[in-house]
Amino acid sequence: MLNLQQKLVTKEAFYEFVMRPENRDRNFEYIAGEIVEVVSNNESSGAAANLIVYFGGYVLTNKLGRITGSDGGYVINGEDYIPDAAFMSYKRQPVRPKKVAYNPVAPDLAIEVLSPGNKPADMAIKTANYMTTGTVLWLADTDTKTIDVWIPGQSVKRLRVGDVLEGGDVLPGFQLAVADIFEDE
Repeated sequence: MLNLQQKLVTKEAFYEFVMRPENRDRNFEYIAGEIVEVVSNNESSGAAANLIVYFGGYVLTNKLGRITGSDGGYVINGEDYIPDAAFMSYKRQPVRPKKVAYNPVAPDLAIEVLSPGNKPADMAIKTANYMTTGTVLWLADTDTKTIDVWIPGQSVKRLRVGDVLEGGDVLPGFQLAVADIFEDE
């Protein structure tokens, strides 16, 4: 019997676990050989939703590609992640794969909003793997009201309320005030 307390499971055991009827309405990630349940809270979910509204509208209006929300999984450097939101350009993946839980192609942009359940070690692994696959990462922290912008091959850039988040090469022309992401500002 596989449970969340077990360490280091195979990817096959991970897929068997997530496909069980009792787990089908829950979200899990496969990080460094461990099964990690994805659990958010209202504050983190709200920040993620705000980001989806702003960047998603930009992506759809400009016909740049597709977006996914907190149920869209991706294979990232051999592991399975479910970012809070993601962007996949038509150039990177012209056709969306049908009926797969975890898209085999890493997105152009992943958005992760820290929740109380996120372990720093897991987030460090995920960040490194996003960088390895060429995925830009926007890592939001609702406690500090900051966005860390991770771009492969560059130093991380921390943005605070008062700064502007820009889309860079991934979303040219996109701009959003960091304060607009966090509802209390």
